[in-house]
Amino acid sequence: MSSLIQSLDLGKGSKRVVVKDSIDIAGYPTRAGSAALADAPAAERHAEIVERTLAAGYRIVAKANLHELAFGMTGLNAWTGTPENPRFPALIPGGSSSGSAAAVAAGLAEIGIGTDTGGSIRVPAACCGVYGLKPTFGRLGRRGVMPAHSSLDCVGPLSADLDELIAFMAAVDTDFVVGNGAAMPRLSGLAVAADAAILGAVEACLEDAGLAGETRTLPLMDEAYEAAMALIRRETYVACAAWLDSGRLGSDVERRLRAAAETTDAELREAEAVRRAFTAGVDRLLETYEVLALPTLPHFPLTRVAAEEGRQDLSVSSLVRPFNLSGHPALSLPLSPSRGRPVSLQLVGRRGDDAGVCRAARYLVGARPAEAIQTTGETHAQPGR
Repeated sequence: MSSLIQSLDLGKGSKRVVVKDSIDIAGYPTRAGSAALADAPAAERHAEIVERTLAAGYRIVAKANLHELAFGMTGLNAWTGTPENPRFPALIPGGSSSGSAAAVAAGLAEIGIGTDTGGSIRVPAACCGVYGLKPTFGRLGRRGVMPAHSSLDCVGPLSADLDELIAFMAAVDTDFVVGNGAAMPRLSGLAVAADAAILGAVEACLEDAGLAGETRTLPLMDEAYEAAMALIRRETYVACAAWLDSGRLGSDVERRLRAAAETTDAELREAEAVRRAFTAGVDRLLETYEVLALPTLPHFPLTRVAAEEGRQDLSVSSLVRPFNLSGHPALSLPLSPSRGRPVSLQLVGRRGDDAGVCRAARYLVGARPAEAIQTTGETHAQPGR
C-alpha cells in the first residue's frame, strides 16, 4: 500500500500514531520522501509534536509516506511508492500528507500526523474520506519539521474518527478544550465556485443540521490563493534549492522548484499585502459568525491513472490554501460520497478557536441523518464518528 515507509514502536499506549516523514523522530533519518535525502543522517532529537505525542501516552508505529518534499497535491511518489487510497482506490490519495491520510483511512492507526502548508492535511483527508485539522498557525510547534522556516505551514492530525482527532488535540495541547456536547454554532456558508454536486452535498448537510440559509461572500479568495502560492514557492525554493542539481529529485518536484526560483520580491510584497487584507476580511466575517462553511475541494480528485500520466491539479487546493495565508483553523469533514467519489465540508473558525471548529464539526456529525452515513463496509463507505 506504500502509505507507511518505516515501522516503529515508540511509546506504550494503545492508540497508534503514524508520523509524516518530514517530521523528525530521534534515531531515524527524515527523508521527506525524496531520494535527494536518501543519505540523510538520523535525527538527533524528536520534533516537538513527537515529544508531545509520546508524553500524551500515544504509540508511534510508523513513519508515513508523502508527496516528495511535501511539495505537491497528488500524493504520488515515484521513489517511495504512492499510497493507495483505501476508500477510493481509483483516485489519488491527495498530497502532501498522503501516507498519513491513507493510513488512518485503512485503519492502520487512530491518528496520522501531517503538515499543511497549502492544504496538505485537508486535501488528502478529503480525498481519502477522513477528518483532517489544520490548526491555527503556530498552535502546535514546528520545531523539528521540514522546512525549518515557513509562514504558512501547520502541524496537525488526521483521523477516521472525529472524537479520536479531538482527543488527540486535547492530549497534545492542554489549551485545547472542546467540552462535552455539541452546541449549534453560529455558522455562515461561503459562496464559492465549485462542482454542482459538491455544492449540493454541502448545502444538504447544512440543511439537515438546521444551519442553511446564511451565505456570505469572502472577498479576495482568488487573490489569497495566488498570494499563498507565491509564498510557498519562495519558501520551498529557499529550503530545497540545494538539492536541485542532485539528479535525485522527481520530475514534477524538480520542475516546480525551478519555476519557484523565478518568484520575485515584488510578488512577495504583493502577497503580504493580500495576506493582511484577506486576514482582516476573514476576521470581520468571524465577528458575526463563529464558523464559516464551504467545500474542502472545488471538484472531485484526479484519477490515479491521470496523475500517473503527468496531470497536475494545484487548483484542487483553491478553497483551502487561502486559510493557510490567513492562519485560521480549518477542518475537513467527510460527507457521503457522490457516485463513488469523495465529498468533504470545510469548517473555518476564529484564530485560536480550534476547539470551536471541532465543536461545530461534532454538531454537524451528530445532526446528520442516519441514512447519510454509509456503514456497508464498501471501500468508499462514509466513516463513522
